[in-house]
Amino acid sequence: MAELASAGRIETGAMTCTGKTVGENLSENKSHVRDYEVIRPVTEPYSHEGGIAVLMGNLAPQGAVVKQSAVVPEMMRRKAVARPFDSEEEACTAILAGAIKPGDVVVIRYEGPKGGPGMREMLTPTSTIMGMGLGDSVALITDGRFSGGSRGAAIGHVSPEAASGGMIGLVLDGDMIEIDIPARKLNLLVDEAELARRKATFKPKRKKINSPFLKRYAARVSSAAQGAVLE
Repeated sequence: MAELASAGRIETGAMTCTGKTVGENLSENKSHVRDYEVIRPVTEPYSHEGGIAVLMGNLAPQGAVVKQSAVVPEMMRRKAVARPFDSEEEACTAILAGAIKPGDVVVIRYEGPKGGPGMREMLTPTSTIMGMGLGDSVALITDGRFSGGSRGAAIGHVSPEAASGGMIGLVLDGDMIEIDIPARKLNLLVDEAELARRKATFKPKRKKINSPFLKRYAARVSSAAQGAVLE
């Protein structure tokens, strides 16, 4: 905090629970950085941007999330061939079978809050992509979620999700997808006329749910863009 305050990045006049301001607390405790290899100086940060980036575009009108700090430079901007799957299990089977090639983007849908239901974590397919040596050539896009352990161009929380009629549900095998993390873009490169034809006949898939609680959850849960809370 002292380092940030020295660069004017902290509101030092804010009151704290000590009864004193942030600035007074920092001054009284003689706060300073003891080792700039541990806490980097503001002038030489570990990174000039945060670890998370929100992408927008016709594939994610309400946004999608990527941990950009875990993406290799060559995957920051890419136009890739879509390989869509309607579940995590289907995608993992294809990856392990060698069906995913460099330049592909694995699209996993119906794993969002409503479609899951429950928005499962997609760590297994990302780990499988890395394990198959495809981490620097294959991206993954999903309406499911990721944990902090994911690596690679793993883009999650795509909203609206497929089960809510989102664009991710319209992706066909062989479509081109534009990923531009620096520009915060995520677009399905299909012309509007074709997308309109797909929308006209699109019916979101519904998984068989035995649990009464999960049925209620799937019926009432909001988009991941609103925190996947019950409405």
